[in-house]
Amino acid sequence: MEQPIVIIGSGFAAYQLVKAIRRQNQQLPITVITADEGHDYNKPDLSHVFSKQQKVQDLITLPSQIFAEQHQVNLFPFHQVTQIDVENNQVVANEKVFPYSKLVLATGANVFIPPMQGDATNDVVTLNSLAEFASCHSKVSEAERVLVLGGGLIGVEVALDLANAGKQVVLVEPAEQLMANLLPATVAHQLTKTLSKHRIEVITREFVEAISREEHGICAQLSNGSLVRVDQVLVCAGLRANTQLAKLAGLEVNYGICVDDNMQTSAENVYALGDCAEFRGEIRAFLQPTLISANALAKTLCGQVTAVTLPNMMVKVKTPNYPIQLGGITHDARVARWLLDIHDSGIVAKALDEEEKLIGFVVTDQQVNQAFSLFRQL
Repeated sequence: MEQPIVIIGSGFAAYQLVKAIRRQNQQLPITVITADEGHDYNKPDLSHVFSKQQKVQDLITLPSQIFAEQHQVNLFPFHQVTQIDVENNQVVANEKVFPYSKLVLATGANVFIPPMQGDATNDVVTLNSLAEFASCHSKVSEAERVLVLGGGLIGVEVALDLANAGKQVVLVEPAEQLMANLLPATVAHQLTKTLSKHRIEVITREFVEAISREEHGICAQLSNGSLVRVDQVLVCAGLRANTQLAKLAGLEVNYGICVDDNMQTSAENVYALGDCAEFRGEIRAFLQPTLISANALAKTLCGQVTAVTLPNMMVKVKTPNYPIQLGGITHDARVARWLLDIHDSGIVAKALDEEEKLIGFVVTDQQVNQAFSLFRQL
């Protein structure tokens, strides 16, 4: 009997891979092992659940059992994988042995919790999965003042969503500006001004040293000594790839699980995909590269070895009060200078390399209609 493809995880990467395999092969046995219920849902929707007053059930695209039936998958929910045996091609979960022909690690990433002192450190909440949303929904919904830690893409999106839900928000970011890995300083400054107009107090160049419980909420002490009093603390301080299983199995791990152009790890017949995978030295935690990688990996698993080729990518930031779209390279040493065209209706920022070649762009507000023409130039 042919051993199945075993996928560890049930997030976007795992289920896109299942769908891609089934488009090519209806008979290939697939087993999915997941620590949670395994529902199919759209993770980016988590960025605007509070302004839309959504509940957990509103986000579920397909309940787990229906997904499993429709895609002919043997699903094992609430199973925690404790061992991967790459020599004998098997994994252990809930003390059961699961043999595999091919193994895919789609273990995702966890929110990085910055080190903090105080007796309220266990009271912070995160919003990186359906289960985390279920856990924090009532706490955040009932809060009037929320402290958001992290001014990256997700932190900014969530902070604005909370403000649009009628909450007072304090956004703390240790870097000099918001979304420092994606935006030039001029755009970040305009974004900060817009957030400030929507009941969001933006504090940059500071971090939270301690959070303590008070009679009527939580008190956060910042690195400059100032105090911020809120009802709830929500951490959006970046992601760290889940690599523990890979390390235990002896796989090569850096920031993520290292994979080659075919998404194969350092072990034969073992692959990694999504937020846990490090591809060419980077973890590409966006939907488009995960989708492209899943489609290529599905072909490989079905017998047609296919390398992953990632094109330039465009990102739409979900900040409806100040629309932002960006594409190409906007954050590394290859950006020699920014060419800015500033209008009352928005900003067009072009990233140029040493040879004055366009390698990326950021457009804002009403100027987002230029995004596709700039993207074609890339």
